[in-house]
Amino acid sequence: MSDTKPTVGWIGAGRMGFQLAKRLLDAGYDVAVYNRTKAKAEPLTASGATLVDRPVELATRDVVFSMVSADKDLQDVMLGEGGLLTDPDHAPRLVGDASTVSVEASEVVRAAAESRGVGFLATPVSGNPAVIAAGKLTVAASGPRAAFDEAEPLLRTWGRGVTYVGEGELARIVKIAHNVFLGVVVQSMAEVTVLVEGAGVKRADFLAFLNDSVMGSVFTQYKTPALVHLDFTPTFTPVLLQKDFDLGLKAAARSGVVMPVASVTRNLVAQEVGNGNTQQDFASLILTVARGSGLDIQPEDADVSDGLEAE
Repeated sequence: MSDTKPTVGWIGAGRMGFQLAKRLLDAGYDVAVYNRTKAKAEPLTASGATLVDRPVELATRDVVFSMVSADKDLQDVMLGEGGLLTDPDHAPRLVGDASTVSVEASEVVRAAAESRGVGFLATPVSGNPAVIAAGKLTVAASGPRAAFDEAEPLLRTWGRGVTYVGEGELARIVKIAHNVFLGVVVQSMAEVTVLVEGAGVKRADFLAFLNDSVMGSVFTQYKTPALVHLDFTPTFTPVLLQKDFDLGLKAAARSGVVMPVASVTRNLVAQEVGNGNTQQDFASLILTVARGSGLDIQPEDADVSDGLEAE
C-alpha cells in the first residue's frame, strides 16, 4: 500500500462499530459511514465522517469495514437491495467484516466478493466500547494474506493486537471459540463467587484474591465491578451470548468436537433468556446462581477497578 491513506467505508455504527469507526477517523482516515438508523451515526460527523444513505454508496471507497449483528444483517448490507457489492461498475478493493457471524454466512459473502475481484477478510474482535477506549481491543483476521497485509495498518488503529490466523473463515471459528469461553468463564465466576459469599466472604475480597492469583485475567478483573456492585449495564447480553453458543456448538458438531461444559452453559444461558433476561449484561447470571442457592445478594460498597486504565 502506498503512503497515501486509503479511503474507508464503514457499515454499522452500533456500540462497537461507532467506536471503531471513530478510531479510524482519529487516525486520520477519510471515513464514510452507513448505519440503518442514520441518527446514531451522526455524532461521527464531528470527527470528520461523512454519512451515506445506502451501503452501495460506499462502493467507490478503497476499503470498507462492516460490523453488524447477525448473519442476515451481513448478507443484507452486502448483497441485498442497495448492498455494498451490488454496484455493477464499482467495488472496494478490500472488504473486512468484524461481525460475529456463522462460517456459512461469511462464505456466501466471501464468494460474492471474490467474484468481483474484491479481497474479503473476516476481522472479528475481542472487546467492547470500554476495552476500545482503553486501547486494549484485539483482532483476529483471516482471508487472503495480501488482503491482510493491506488492511493491517487500519486494523491496528483499533487496539493493541492483530493476529492473522490463516485463510478463509478461520477467524470466525477463533471468535466463536473465544465467545464460548467467555460464557463458560462468566458462569464459573458467578458460581464460585456465590460459593464464597455463602460461606461469609465478601465478593470484593474474593475477587481481589482471584485477580491477583494465576487464575486472574484481564476478563476477571474487568467483570469484577459488575459482580461486586451488581451493576449490569449491558456490554454483552445473554441474547447475544446464546447466539454465539449456538454458533459454537454448531461448529463443534460439524467438526466432531465434543463440548459438554459449553453445552450445559448454553442451556443455562438459554433459560436465562427464556425467563426474560434479555437487556442486562451477561454478568447478571450471578443473580440466578444466587437465587438458586437461596441467597439474596446485595450490592457491595467497595472500591474496585475494572483494570482498563487507558494505554
